[in-house]
Amino acid sequence: MKFRLTTETKNRLARFRKNKRAFWSFVVLLVVYLLSLTSPWTVNDKPLYMSFNGKSYFPAFARYSEKDFGGSYDTEPDYKLLIAEAEECKADGFTGSNCDDIWAIMPPIPHDPLHHYLDGDEAPPCAPDGTHWLGTDAEGRDVLSRLIHGFRICISFSLVLTLIGTIIGIIIGGIQGYLGKFWDTGMQRIIEIWSSLPMLYVVILIGSIYGHSFWLLIIVMAAFNWISLSYYMRAEFLKLRNMTYVQSAKVLGMGHRHIFFKEILPNAMTPVVTLFPFTLVGGIGSLTSLDYLGFGLQPPTPSWGELMSQGMKHLYAPWISVSTVAALFVTLLLTTFVGEGVRDAMDPKSGDRYE
Repeated sequence: MKFRLTTETKNRLARFRKNKRAFWSFVVLLVVYLLSLTSPWTVNDKPLYMSFNGKSYFPAFARYSEKDFGGSYDTEPDYKLLIAEAEECKADGFTGSNCDDIWAIMPPIPHDPLHHYLDGDEAPPCAPDGTHWLGTDAEGRDVLSRLIHGFRICISFSLVLTLIGTIIGIIIGGIQGYLGKFWDTGMQRIIEIWSSLPMLYVVILIGSIYGHSFWLLIIVMAAFNWISLSYYMRAEFLKLRNMTYVQSAKVLGMGHRHIFFKEILPNAMTPVVTLFPFTLVGGIGSLTSLDYLGFGLQPPTPSWGELMSQGMKHLYAPWISVSTVAALFVTLLLTTFVGEGVRDAMDPKSGDRYE
């Protein structure tokens, strides 16, 4: 089975590529997000590769204990301390069996977002320097590493939330529009009652009972995130179900599933594609807001909202809030540019405009 793009879809993609601001915003977001997916290994204080007395180890990808490096405990060693002690031993002039032979490749950003760096003379938060480029937070954790890990978590959360909400919105809105009559009216009244529930209170209540976790937040927020899209899908299905090609499919004896998914849905995807980037923006803002208020992800999970909260509490350390707000602003700005480009590309009249 071959997948072929229709002429209209190709035209829409061409219009999107002509919008340089939207296209390059999409490229930048995609590249940065893909790079952030490697942050558990590339933004860490564990070596990517380490040679210890002739043996090879990959601490960033596997867990080792101190016993593997001549220690006495089953806990994971401090690799930076291990490397520093070996270098100090060699610097003192010791050779052979007196010093461990260690060679390591460290990650590009050798700081763990959960590690407390309290070795300096100052009490945290510490200002940016050559070691911590964006400084440390109030707990002594590297701000840059928390921003990168927070970006990965935030975008992943919003993507999953948006995908789940989109699927639910398509199904519920489509069923309303396709069936119509009392099914449409009854479901619409239920949706109105459900949408009147305050989402924040529900998140607080569920979180106080079951705790705060990534997937629990996804489930609770996805229960409300589909409502706005369902209105658009209901309107599209109500419009398209009376089209000639749909009536022809019914006359030919096509089943409801075929008509729903093969005949109507492909022609009702314009609101889905158009609203997707803006829904993504809403998901990022929602998670950041919940983390800022303390009802989001469980600490010490890297979070932009938690960093913003720290910045408000420690105004004498502006590098915390400034870097976080800047990262959030750029992310939302680029996503909005993509949304505007998609909206213009989906507009059938965009090619008829005179410049």
